[in-house]
Amino acid sequence: MSGTKPDILWAPHQVDRFVVCDSELSLYHVESTVNSELKAGSLRLSEDSAATLLSINSDTPYMKCVAWYLNYDPECLLAVGQANGRVVLTSLGQDHNSKFRDLIGKEFVPKHARQCNTLAWNPLDSNWLAAGLDKHRADFSVLIWDICSKYTPDIVPMEKVRLSAGETETTLLVTKPLYELGQNDACLSLCWLPRDQKLLLAGMHRNLAIFDLRNTSQKMFVNTKAVQGVTVDPYFHDRVASFYEGQVAIWDLRKFEKPVLTLTEQPKPLTKVAWCPTRTGLLATLTRDSNIIRLYDMQHTPTPIGDETEPTIIERSVQPCDNYIASFAWHPTSQNRMIVVTPNRTMSDFTVFERISLAWSPITSLMWACGRHLYECAEEENDNSLEKDIATKMRLRALSRYGLDTEQVWRNHILAGNEDPQLKSLWYTLHFMKQYTEDMDQKSPGNKGSLVYAGIKSIVKSSLGMVESSRHNWSGLDKQTDTQNLNEERILALQLCGWIKKGTDVDVGPFLNSLVQEGEWERAAAVALFNLDIRRAIQILNEGASSEKGDLNLNVVAMALSGYTDEKNSLWREMCSTLRLQLNNPYLCVMFAFLTSETGSYDGVLYENKVAVRDRVAFACKFLSDSQLNRYIEKLTNEMKEAGNLEGILLTGLTKDGVDLMESYVDRTGDVQTASYCMLQGSPLDVLKDERVQYWIENYRNLLDAWRFWHKRAEFDIHRSKLDPSSKPLAQVFVSCNFCGKSISYSCSTVPHQGRGFSQYGVSGSPTKSKVTSCPGCRKPLPRCALCLINMGTPVSSCPGGSKSDEKVDLSKDKKLAQFNNWFTWCHNCRHGGHAGHMLSWFRDHAECPVSACTCKCMQLDTTGNLVPAETVQP
Repeated sequence: MSGTKPDILWAPHQVDRFVVCDSELSLYHVESTVNSELKAGSLRLSEDSAATLLSINSDTPYMKCVAWYLNYDPECLLAVGQANGRVVLTSLGQDHNSKFRDLIGKEFVPKHARQCNTLAWNPLDSNWLAAGLDKHRADFSVLIWDICSKYTPDIVPMEKVRLSAGETETTLLVTKPLYELGQNDACLSLCWLPRDQKLLLAGMHRNLAIFDLRNTSQKMFVNTKAVQGVTVDPYFHDRVASFYEGQVAIWDLRKFEKPVLTLTEQPKPLTKVAWCPTRTGLLATLTRDSNIIRLYDMQHTPTPIGDETEPTIIERSVQPCDNYIASFAWHPTSQNRMIVVTPNRTMSDFTVFERISLAWSPITSLMWACGRHLYECAEEENDNSLEKDIATKMRLRALSRYGLDTEQVWRNHILAGNEDPQLKSLWYTLHFMKQYTEDMDQKSPGNKGSLVYAGIKSIVKSSLGMVESSRHNWSGLDKQTDTQNLNEERILALQLCGWIKKGTDVDVGPFLNSLVQEGEWERAAAVALFNLDIRRAIQILNEGASSEKGDLNLNVVAMALSGYTDEKNSLWREMCSTLRLQLNNPYLCVMFAFLTSETGSYDGVLYENKVAVRDRVAFACKFLSDSQLNRYIEKLTNEMKEAGNLEGILLTGLTKDGVDLMESYVDRTGDVQTASYCMLQGSPLDVLKDERVQYWIENYRNLLDAWRFWHKRAEFDIHRSKLDPSSKPLAQVFVSCNFCGKSISYSCSTVPHQGRGFSQYGVSGSPTKSKVTSCPGCRKPLPRCALCLINMGTPVSSCPGGSKSDEKVDLSKDKKLAQFNNWFTWCHNCRHGGHAGHMLSWFRDHAECPVSACTCKCMQLDTTGNLVPAETVQP
């Protein structure tokens, strides 16, 4: 205003017009420039908008404050507060409505001249205008004027005063206000409360005061320094903001004793605060000599019982322009749009972009919120080109009870979908380890059973220096090849690789038959060849070529094998060495690599990464010496650990090395499900206590809870306690007597009298329906059910009003320790309760406690109380 920084106001009902107030009033029209060029004389506000000056009003000097008339008619009527306390009505444009033409130029004059600090139009009665003035010892500081008072002279007397002879117009001076408030005080800010026409909130000199015009002699006030810039939240009429120097106070008019919230104090004094009219709970603040506007997003989080909590404040800053900002104004209808003005009257149109909040659901759907819109991004069900996320895989596997088959351990890879060869190798390895551990424990308890779970690396190390090489004949050829004599440890290694069955008979025939049945012709031929049975290998290849899904080229490979010769300089060896690398199947490659290799040098077989690890290890156990075998197993183990390849569990076993390998696998895939089940399968106690193993297990348990697979998590806990007895938790909750404090369940379990087991104390569904309604320790009565009023301990089915269906349910499963309907249930807040079945039935239709005069909303205290398990819901 005059001698101060400019202010800016949007028109209340004309969304494309605003006024800049300084030493004069300037009216601008905003228009879009998206598809058009900038007009001559227009001011660029942003990339998409420009402003054109419509009119200037310089008839009201010494402006201190301006307020735009809130009604539609007249459109451009403004009230201007001046330094001498007068309030002048002026206009920006020609108003052809004769009814309101007389308002233009009307002045409202206080008794004593002093500065007018603030103006506020009443939102309900648009003719009422409140003015806040400086202090005067003999006058009031809050004056409420009726701008149309000349039409009701009996209420407000008026005087017509003729201006000086030089004036040609007559001005109507109003000297009698409708209401006078705040005697001998100063008013720094004003706002009407939208909930009532006659409630006015004023920031006085040292207090905030609420004036009720129905009784002006009384007011409600609170002492505070934060009396400047009072403004009401348009979406929450009981919330008010005010400021003092660099601090903003948020008030709740229902609890007006003190601020409900005080925002972070700014280093510089504040000049303006304003609520966003299009966004709930968004407050903008501006400090002196700053180009930054701070935004405070106040979000209320309702509690389960409906009570309000202190709002969560999210603070951020925006920079609409590079220069210092003198003032700003929110657009009345465009969401999050504001216009700012600098001290040199440069203007900028700016939109505050909403924060984008992202959230992953436990079932891998992505949602994000932006403004008033909520978007969901879901994976397309028919899109098979992308591999499923590991969380989706684990969820599907959990539904199929993956990992819980402890008898036929190998079947777990089928439950996993039979798609991952590494998982197949892992579960077959664990199956063989379990099988041969049990076999060894039966033969010699405590001897070598633990060695099996230590892996082939430990087994091989235990047999160093005990194996000698010998020459063995080829089956079907009159030739011999150097192989290693198989001791007990190497036979065990071959058994873990799956080549031979348990027992002393070293025969790969059953393994070859299983490979042929699965259609793995190339692998079966290679294993037969590695066991020096070239005739069987040729036979298998011919069978594969003649099968429905077989490859006719296998006949060509069989023909090539039939021409095998061990002469080093033969044409056959030369051609096979050259052409074997052109074969697509890795097993066909290693067959010719084996036949063309030098004795003791089998790198072409051992380092073919596409061949299964178990086949390469079994080959090494048959053909490598102790030193060569140890070096190869050590090198291969390190490769598996670095790559996180689950086939390496065959080498490392469930040891510390196995945990290192599994850590690499989890880091690569995130599959804590497989890691948890694998480590629980047969790991020693020190491995299970490893922090990494415990971390995987707890994360998998939390994942099941997040998916609401509570029954699956309970099954996992039971499975864990069977395999790791040390993990079984102690009882955390028990029912105790109110009088003696002893555990009722513990007392029941220690009764030596036969027939007085736990079932007698009202928690079993036995047909005898034994009832014990008193504490076994002190014989005092147990609490009564709040609904049936029968002492706890009485089965639900024997209670009056129990239906026949309830009784049938109780009698049908007498093997269970306790039917859930009979459990003791109580609220942790009010301590009232009863039979679980009765409580669930009550809270299906009610929110409050069933006990009379108790207003506790028991079920709503538990945020998961209304959730249901999701095991049966298909993804």
